[in-house]
Amino acid sequence: MTTVLKLGGSVVTAKDEPETVDREALADAADAVADADDELIVVHGGGSFGHPHAAAHAVSDTEGTHDATGVREIHDAMGELNSAVVEALQDRGVSALPVRPLSVASRDDDGTTTFPGEPIATMLGEGFVPVTHGDVVAQAGAGATILSGDEIVTRLARQLDANRVGVCSTVPGVLDDDGRVIDRISDFETVASALGDSEATDVTGGMAGKVRALLELGTPASVFGPAELGAFLSGDRPGTLVHREQ
Repeated sequence: MTTVLKLGGSVVTAKDEPETVDREALADAADAVADADDELIVVHGGGSFGHPHAAAHAVSDTEGTHDATGVREIHDAMGELNSAVVEALQDRGVSALPVRPLSVASRDDDGTTTFPGEPIATMLGEGFVPVTHGDVVAQAGAGATILSGDEIVTRLARQLDANRVGVCSTVPGVLDDDGRVIDRISDFETVASALGDSEATDVTGGMAGKVRALLELGTPASVFGPAELGAFLSGDRPGTLVHREQ
């Protein structure tokens, strides 16, 4: 069984403190991943590493830059976080290896993304756990734009025919207007009023963007908090199931 797991940037970093890893939270996540039996792809967000740099250079998934210094700053910050995640996983015996999107992904001038799944599939076949992340990527006619971890999750899930997707966030699921976890979402309009923007600097769309993308995916996806990561990796369905009715 192939599972694509997204570790939100707010889970593994102190999102309101620039370039600060939440070591305790990352250690807990690495422990849960180490106990997983599934063929696993890990994607992590930018948190306090990528997002502030992207905002400082006015780069998003739709607005690009030709400033190579700015591109490097964003990419280097994400590389530092990626190294921390890979190191934490390897320390627990996980055969984790980094995959840096700037070097393998790109966008056409209409915004269509190319992110080849073949190298990821080969890594999985050899027993490795690919660990990739949101990043800047070259886009024809726009310089470089942001490729979010959420888009990578859905793209790889499609290409590799993943059985499940997990999105580990700082909340226990998608919350309704009263702050209660919504058990299942099969249509965006039914929850649109409850979905707001992220309180911290985020250039990739917040929870609303996540839910929209997961509904379009077709693969069963769970949105849950860090306390339920182990349960999800054990095969349970914690938090909110996001899956359009077939």
